[in-house]
Amino acid sequence: MSVFETLKERGFIAQLTHEETIKELLEKEKVTFYIGFDPTADSLHVGHFLQMMVMAHMQKAGHRPIALVGGGTAMVGDPTGKTDMRRMMTREEIKHNADCFKKQLSKFIEFGEGKAVMVDNGDWLLDLNYVNFLRDIGVHFSVNRMLTAECFKTRLEKGLSFIEFNYMLMQSYDFLKLYKEYGCIMQLGGDDQWSNILGGIDLIRRKEGKEVYGMTFTLLTTSEGKKMGKTEKGALWLDANKTSPYEFYQYWRNIHDLDVIKCLKLLTFVPMEEIREYEKLKDQEINIAKKRLAFEVTKLIHGEEEALNAQKTAEALFEKGAVSDNMPTTEIASSEFSDGINIIDLLLKTKLIPSKTEGRRLIEQGGISINDNKVEGFDKVVTVDDFNNGELIVKKGKKTYHRVKLV
Repeated sequence: MSVFETLKERGFIAQLTHEETIKELLEKEKVTFYIGFDPTADSLHVGHFLQMMVMAHMQKAGHRPIALVGGGTAMVGDPTGKTDMRRMMTREEIKHNADCFKKQLSKFIEFGEGKAVMVDNGDWLLDLNYVNFLRDIGVHFSVNRMLTAECFKTRLEKGLSFIEFNYMLMQSYDFLKLYKEYGCIMQLGGDDQWSNILGGIDLIRRKEGKEVYGMTFTLLTTSEGKKMGKTEKGALWLDANKTSPYEFYQYWRNIHDLDVIKCLKLLTFVPMEEIREYEKLKDQEINIAKKRLAFEVTKLIHGEEEALNAQKTAEALFEKGAVSDNMPTTEIASSEFSDGINIIDLLLKTKLIPSKTEGRRLIEQGGISINDNKVEGFDKVVTVDDFNNGELIVKKGKKTYHRVKLV
């Protein structure tokens, strides 16, 4: 089966510029393609996971990936899906973040001579002569047409700065640059990038008289249409220091029943025949598919050993009721408990709640327990007497366990 058929069967493809041509190219030729990554943090997150899987599928089929780090565009800000303009970044920050990305991407694609490459658009965007750029590139863009693009329409009511309005020209110029330097003929990205991808295709047609192609992917959303990967603590990061392998595992273990099959198709390499068997599962049996999903995605991001540890921890907690060494843990000096700590303050220290209001709500609803004893009121004070061998277990809801350890 060609990679095009694989991507289609697994539900990746949202829009294509030339379906038949792209299908034929991917079946018969070795194509150089690129996907852009925005270096605004020092780790990729679940929103990037899907793009990483696409790169892996494409490289396995013999195609060449370019991971483009938006070091230049990050200094401007992409208006797509944003309500506000973003903070400007330094070149040092961007370089550090790009190095972190490469390490994470290396688990999915192979970099090296004739293989995947990582480039930074800051290398060509930051030294541009503005007047020359406008004469050479800007002349090919119609403002009327740009304003009909979804990425700009949503911002017009709130106000779109001129610096952000340049974003489409810059991304289009990236495609032109990669076409000329690397023979890159295809840009891939999330479906929210469709307008920007079309801008690049049109620019290459006008400047070079050549046809290039674009393909966008389904955004990773829940069955309710919300972006996947949002947790109470914020984004679900791929860096183990930001989101622990156990928390990462638990996120996928606890996703909605309706999202399991879609995620198995998009975020794992589990064969489709096997996934079709999981589709037949009903009610409680769906947990079999959830466990497989959680294990596979954790293995891809954190390696098999961490996936096995997370799996054992979850089984120990939820199936045997035991305490595990891999459980998320907060260490607190025993001196802090000399006069006791109020339960809500303890929940804040362990980051189990984002605010005191949320803590009160959970306690009111009977959602907090200490060592299997339900906390009945906000005035509960936790003392050294609540600890067994220097440890206590806080349980939030039915599925979140956290160990507090005296040091």
